[in-house]
Amino acid sequence: MLRSIKELFGYRIRARDEEIGKVHDFYFDDETWSIRYMVVDTGKWLPGRKVLLIPAVLGQPEWKAHVFPVELDKEQIIRSPDIDLDRPVSRQHELALHEHYKWVPYWVPPGPAGAGMVPPPSLKKEERKDREEREEIKEEWDSHLRSAREVMGYHIQALDGEIGHAEDFILEDILDVIRYMIVDTRNWLPGKKVLISPRWIERVSWGDAKVYVDLTKDLIKDSPEFDPSFPINRRYEKRLYDYYGRPKYWSGK
Repeated sequence: MLRSIKELFGYRIRARDEEIGKVHDFYFDDETWSIRYMVVDTGKWLPGRKVLLIPAVLGQPEWKAHVFPVELDKEQIIRSPDIDLDRPVSRQHELALHEHYKWVPYWVPPGPAGAGMVPPPSLKKEERKDREEREEIKEEWDSHLRSAREVMGYHIQALDGEIGHAEDFILEDILDVIRYMIVDTRNWLPGKKVLISPRWIERVSWGDAKVYVDLTKDLIKDSPEFDPSFPINRRYEKRLYDYYGRPKYWSGK
């Protein structure tokens, strides 16, 4: 099932021993549009702190109760590395986070152990420091990890002009990948909302606060309207992809 990211903001996070906070944000990779982290606001429990959790630690969501259980203890979260989310998350911070929880970094190719939470190969202190420095330099020049909250509100740039702004994202309910960006075209088409697949997005410009799509304004103007009050079904998705003449993501092409 497909769900709105905005609707997930405020869901409660329950560790093995007690609740630890609420969903504040999601970080995604703007190349693959994969969800990399859930941002949890720990509220009064750990005042002033937000923590990052990977989707793999989430148990079966309790949708009616608005609860995400997580396979972690409170003490593990308390001892997790501090990360300043007012700044871009560096690869060095990610390494510290993954080493603390013994998570396999998502940027490491899968090995025999698969994608489970197992510790990465141990490194000598000097080797680890050298690797972190190299990764931090790379991250400064090649960062693809972004906040969903930040991108909401970015202007949408079509091939022939601006058409509105990003209002929300639609993701799989297993929280692994973003399937659509909801675009509000009220600046150009009053009241109409449309869906854009990440596959049709050329790039995201953080400096310009814009999302560039390889579609024309007229093409978007006549696209099937999206009504957020109704769940997205496969019939609507087929209609959308057939209209744009693009390969469907569930076809594997």
